[in-house]
Amino acid sequence: MTLDCRLYLITPPALPDLATFGRTLAQALEGGDVAALQIRLKDAPDDLVAAAVDVLAPIAQARDVAVILNDRPDLAARLAVDGVHIGQSDMPYKEARKLMGQRMVGVTCHDSRHLAMEASEAGADYVAFGAFFPTTTKDAPTTADPEILTIWQETMETPCVAIGGITAANAASLSTAGADFLAVSAGVWAYPQGPAAAVAALNAAIAEGLAARLEARQKAPPAIP
Repeated sequence: MTLDCRLYLITPPALPDLATFGRTLAQALEGGDVAALQIRLKDAPDDLVAAAVDVLAPIAQARDVAVILNDRPDLAARLAVDGVHIGQSDMPYKEARKLMGQRMVGVTCHDSRHLAMEASEAGADYVAFGAFFPTTTKDAPTTADPEILTIWQETMETPCVAIGGITAANAASLSTAGADFLAVSAGVWAYPQGPAAAVAALNAAIAEGLAARLEARQKAPPAIP
């Protein structure tokens, strides 16, 4: 079982002013550790998605934050991103991998270990489980139990991402359960004290959760050989 968990930001569902959001993103990234930024613009035209990548990717990548494009391996393959995230109704993993080459491909697996194992065995760089909490950012078809993170962490090596309604107030429990990454959107951009404060608060919650995970592991009985 690994003992690490990092923040994975997701953009708001619409970005009407890219320049303003670019400044907001830069502020957020000053708040603490962030592993990745997913640019998620559902149903936006290709030119708008490409423009968002042009503006946001340099801001993130300059801070060693990986940039992931949601849903569109065909477009991601042509843009300066580090990977793509696909859902169960998007392009099949094999086709996405062929387009992306060595760049990252992550796969939504809802609340299904079976789907996650299939994705892992096929070579996915990470699997995403959720939603763990009610979310207004997107329609979540499934509700996942934190136990799925614990079981996955104990049995599989492919990293797992927890997603869905995560905020600074509830993040610690998922960090404790075994998430390698916490994917957060509204919990950062709608945070009352601003995005930098949200990132700081989420990192503090992650640290709290990891301390509890370590304590639980130390108390666990030794494995039977």
